[in-house]
Amino acid sequence: MSQADRFLNACRGLPVDRTPIWIMRQAGRYLPEYRAVRGKVPFLTLCKTPDLAAEVTLQPVNILGVDAAILFSDILLVCEAMGMELILEDQGPQFPSPLKSRADVDQLHVPDPETELAFVPEAVRRIRRALDGRVPLIGFCGAPWTLAAYMIEGKTSRSFEKAKAMLLADDALAEALLGKLSAALILYLNAQLAAGAQAVQIFDSWAGALGPEDYARLGAPYIARVIRGLKRDSNQPVIVFGVETGELLSQLAGTGAGVVGVDWRVPLDQARGRVGPTVTLQGNLDPTSLFLPRARLEQRARRVLEQADLAGGGHIFNLGHGILPGTPVEAAQALVEVVHAHSPAR
Repeated sequence: MSQADRFLNACRGLPVDRTPIWIMRQAGRYLPEYRAVRGKVPFLTLCKTPDLAAEVTLQPVNILGVDAAILFSDILLVCEAMGMELILEDQGPQFPSPLKSRADVDQLHVPDPETELAFVPEAVRRIRRALDGRVPLIGFCGAPWTLAAYMIEGKTSRSFEKAKAMLLADDALAEALLGKLSAALILYLNAQLAAGAQAVQIFDSWAGALGPEDYARLGAPYIARVIRGLKRDSNQPVIVFGVETGELLSQLAGTGAGVVGVDWRVPLDQARGRVGPTVTLQGNLDPTSLFLPRARLEQRARRVLEQADLAGGGHIFNLGHGILPGTPVEAAQALVEVVHAHSPAR
């Protein structure tokens, strides 16, 4: 079974002969090869230059031997294309003029991804050619709630009080913004799929800022709307992932995604009880485990694999969140070796 088939079969919950692994936020500051490219251009230029985006997308596949590639881009590029000024550098993303009113929302437009974001599908096409079938390519976007939260707060927040107050106080405004974002994301992901992405992941990075009742209003329904709008076949699965979503896993599973990511706060056997028997689980090693001595890292990775075996159903090994800057490359390589050596009992 090829690496590509192994990964895609795991996404669909089909049997595989070796647990597949990929690592979220694959191209990052932990790879010297990435830093060499990043040192030459600003971050946004890197995202918007297809040759460079392709180069850094391929780096983890070539260096670590993971079973899937994740498109190098940024979730906030869609917001910029909708009309928001975006500053995206190492100090974190910023929108200098955040959304404050319905009038601000009404000024946003739904961009054409083949013109205003054309560099993304072009990067997908170049990556697919370079991969030549070795591993599948995963495209991605941010979830509507997470993008809305950034656009209202203007930057990363701990409490997201502005975004929550604005959207929970006005149902019509919430639908206007989240609905417009959903429409933009449907077009954006469809462009990636048409260009050759073999799977897509929807990142709801700030899902955990909402309680279950509020997430049922502002989060899950709009992810479900995006998934319903995708033009894909059964070989193009959808993955959803959010941080601190232990109490939201059932809602994520109900969006229509075939794979649900789990962070390290919920053991996989417990997560299985929350998502049901048919959804594939993805996760969920604590990223800080990669800073431990190899023996401890291997022990913790095997524990995740054991929990996945107990949970049953499809499983894709991953970190419980993105790989951290400063992670030793040899630790990431060791993790891939450990996972690849694991063969689930059948």
